[in-house]
Amino acid sequence: MTVQALEAARRLAPRFAARAAEHDRDGSFPVDDFRDLREAGLFGLMVPRALGGMEASFAEYTAVATELARGNGATALVFNMHASVTGALGAVTEELAEALGVPDEALAARDRLLTAAAQGSWYAVAMSERGAGARLSQLSTVYEATDEGWHLKGSKTFCSGAGHADGYLVAARSAADQSVVSQFLVPAGDGLTVEPTWDSLGMRATSSHDLHLDVTVPAGRLLGGVEGLALVVAQLMPHWLVASYAAVYVGVARAAIDAAAEHLNARKLAGLPAVRARLGRADAATAAAQLVVAEAARRVDEAPGDEETNRWVWRAKLLAGTTAAEVAASVLEAAGTSATRRGHPLERLYRDARCGSLHPATSDVCADWLGIAALGGDPDRDASAPRW
Repeated sequence: MTVQALEAARRLAPRFAARAAEHDRDGSFPVDDFRDLREAGLFGLMVPRALGGMEASFAEYTAVATELARGNGATALVFNMHASVTGALGAVTEELAEALGVPDEALAARDRLLTAAAQGSWYAVAMSERGAGARLSQLSTVYEATDEGWHLKGSKTFCSGAGHADGYLVAARSAADQSVVSQFLVPAGDGLTVEPTWDSLGMRATSSHDLHLDVTVPAGRLLGGVEGLALVVAQLMPHWLVASYAAVYVGVARAAIDAAAEHLNARKLAGLPAVRARLGRADAATAAAQLVVAEAARRVDEAPGDEETNRWVWRAKLLAGTTAAEVAASVLEAAGTSATRRGHPLERLYRDARCGSLHPATSDVCADWLGIAALGGDPDRDASAPRW
């Protein structure tokens, strides 16, 4: 898988880069990028081979995401959401399913969703809400059982790919018991309304608009077939909620270095020692962050959910987010004022890189989690506010 998917990502990245400026300027969704991803079969990256996919490991996903982000971070970020959904679904082994009480019919429903992904469908994530962020325990979107299945009502924000995805992973709380949080794969169509609210500093091409839901879905759309699994899965698979972003921002940092080098060579500024030193430090910092992401991914593949694995997961998100912002700022300064003009690749990459620390878990939350762990506490329980 690795060679096939990596070659596809490397082939597509220059196409994404060529389109990035226009989509950033207009705040438009990169439809052609997603057509390319579909034609390359990358929507099936995390889908088991038995269902028509590539059955990539988490480490293989991070390598692909980094390459895609060197083309356009916004495209890679939306793709990350799809990979998170399909990756988490595909990681439910028979043993884990039995431990969680997942019935056979729910596994069959899951396989249908994964097969659809391998055939070209892609999924967005509708989890965050105004006032709650990504904390699952604080959601206001609710669901209740009906004769037709499940009725969901509420509003989501920062839904990347809103209005373009074939389905949405929606987290909601039970109307009957607010402590129960479940997830549903809601198909695009009636009952979903996109409110165009996304006009942001960076990652402008993600179409991360608000999504309003007042919709009934069939019983099989409850992921896992059992209510209350959302918080459990968040603790079992924090890599998809935390570290999957990290690979994207390593790619953004690397793209900033590439763009700076091209600019500096074109302006004949590469002879300045101070300029070379900035690129050298940027290169070393990005390489270090990439190694931490790779180590976290290796541990996820070998021991998912392990205590030490999770520490590397949170380290990866913290370092990737802060490194991308610092690297982009430094190389922009090295390039000079001309690189701050709208439309210059470094100006866009500077804004995109600044978003890395803001995705859940934010850099401050990651640092707090790691600090509690270093002090010998339980970072999932000893925080002043619930993580999820």
